Amino acid sequence: MEPIPPKPLISRYRLKTRGFLNSISNRREFEGVLIQVDGGFGCIHPWPELGDPPLEKCLADLAGARRWPIVRRALRCAEYDSVARRFDHSLFEEMEVPESHATLAKRDVAEVALAVEAGFSTIKLKTGRNPTAEAGFLDDMVAEYPLLRWRLDFNECLTPDDAADFITGLKEKTRAAIDFVEDPCPYSDSAWSAFRQRTRVKLAVDREAAPLSTAAQVMVVKPAVDEPFLLAEAALRNNQRVVVTGYMDHPVGQTFAAWEAARLGLQFPGLVGMCGLQTHHLFEPDAFTEMLGPWSPVFKVPDGNGLGFDDLLDELPWTRHY
Repeated sequence: MEPIPPKPLISRYRLKTRGFLNSISNRREFEGVLIQVDGGFGCIHPWPELGDPPLEKCLADLAGARRWPIVRRALRCAEYDSVARRFDHSLFEEMEVPESHATLAKRDVAEVALAVEAGFSTIKLKTGRNPTAEAGFLDDMVAEYPLLRWRLDFNECLTPDDAADFITGLKEKTRAAIDFVEDPCPYSDSAWSAFRQRTRVKLAVDREAAPLSTAAQVMVVKPAVDEPFLLAEAALRNNQRVVVTGYMDHPVGQTFAAWEAARLGLQFPGLVGMCGLQTHHLFEPDAFTEMLGPWSPVFKVPDGNGLGFDDLLDELPWTRHY
């Protein structure tokens, strides 16, 4: 007979953003929960726009079958965190977190200047809301900052033809500055292969990240919903680069993504490239975001055991969840 898993505690939170976060969401406030299981902590921060169940369905799953990947991954996070706290040590001991790109939710000249000043060499721009304006913005920024590299994330909001027209319509120097284009349109081997042949830019797969996504050159791994080691093994077979990113979620979830990125880097030397682990600047600051420090390519590990944040987590209101 299998042992009965411990019942989780939950603490609800609400994050407020400084602007819209991508092309498919018009929300400015995001609700989620931190969970506590056997003294370890995790984060459930669903994105229904990206296919996650709503928060209340996640909570029902947490109390029952635990079938949803986002729920299982939060429980796995809490499991790792619990073990580390039991032995009074940080999960990040002897770990090196990869550097990150700067994530921009919209075209903003001032934000690009701040990113350059903070030391970022690569910027990921959420694109697709206004492709014409975004194309002009990119051309201008590449002229202003010729050494910057760009990652464009469309969240599958364009058709294959529209996405290819966007890329081919950019100036030659702008196209040369693109590191990769993420989810330009819904994934299919034929559409993405044709896109790659027409535009000659690298493609990154996120929303359909799976072992069979062979038309992509980059695999985006999100530890909040993905099993990193399974996807990393697939990326090795497919000769793909791996980029680990957060889920634009609570700093606890962001820190879990950073730890998984460091762990993948140890297990698969040379596979993990520059990641996307710095998103706390997209939200209004609070005590948790303050512990992650200023916006920087280098991830600041929060003080404390496990994933950190010891005192802040202890001060939260926790309720039993059945």
